[in-house]
Amino acid sequence: MPKVIYKVVQHDGGWAYTVDGTFSETFASHDLALQAARKAAREQTAPGSDTSISYEGTDGVWHDELAHGGDRPETSVEG
Repeated sequence: MPKVIYKVVQHDGGWAYTVDGTFSETFASHDLALQAARKAAREQTAPGSDTSISYEGTDGVWHDELAHGGDRPETSVEG
């Protein structure tokens, strides 16, 4: 099972969290960004319903898959 790490960093004149190089919106303080990162990490681990998803891979090809609602990653927050 993959592990997703949320990192709180300075960004664009404020604070944000990043996951695999993608930044969240900018927050006015470190504490606000940390709260948002913790919330996002918590929500990502919550089980849900099985659903069909479509996504574009790094190769530019679109993929269709069934995402199992109980197949959730482990998460952590740093910063």
